[in-house]
Amino acid sequence: MRRDKPELVKVTVTIFGEEYTIKGDEKPEYMEMIASYVDRKMHAISQRSPNLTISKVAVLTALNLADELSKLQEDYDELVRTLEEARSNRTG
Repeated sequence: MRRDKPELVKVTVTIFGEEYTIKGDEKPEYMEMIASYVDRKMHAISQRSPNLTISKVAVLTALNLADELSKLQEDYDELVRTLEEARSNRTG
C-alpha cells in the first residue's frame, strides 16, 4: 500500500515579537498553539530576567521546555511500567 506524503502547511506566527513562517504536516491550529506556548514561555522568562538578550531568553526557554519534556517522558515511562506490571500480575 502506497502512503502519500502529507501535505505541508505554512503558518505565520509571532514569537517574542518576531514573525516566523513555519511549515509542517500538522493542522494550522496546532502549529499556532505550539507557537503561542513558546511565546508565553519566552515572555515569562523575560519578565523574570528582563536584562537577558533575546538569544539567552530563547536558550533558557529551550532548556525549560526540554526539562518539561524529560519529566513528562519519565512520568510516561513509569506509567507504562506500572501498566505492564499490572497486566503481568493479572495474567501471571
